[in-house]
Amino acid sequence: MHPPLTLHRHPMCAEIIEEFQKCHADHPIGKFFGECTELKIKLDRCFRQEKAVKRKANFEESKKFKERLQAYRKETAQKDI
Repeated sequence: MHPPLTLHRHPMCAEIIEEFQKCHADHPIGKFFGECTELKIKLDRCFRQEKAVKRKANFEESKKFKERLQAYRKETAQKDI
C-alpha cells in the first residue's frame, strides 16, 4: 500500500509516480500479475527516502526553534533580575 499518488505532495518522486501511473494505464490486466512491480519497488524506496529527508528537516527546524526559545528565556530572565 502506498500514500495517494499526488505529484504536488511528492515532488521528489514525481517522475516515478508518472511512470507507475503510465504502467498501470498501459497494462490494465498485467498490473495484477507483476507487470509494474519494479516501479512499485522504486516508488516505495523513493517514499522512504522522501520521508527520511522530511524527518531530518523537521528535526533541524525543531532544534533551531529550541535554541531560539532558550535564548529568549535567558534574555527574559536577565531582564527580570
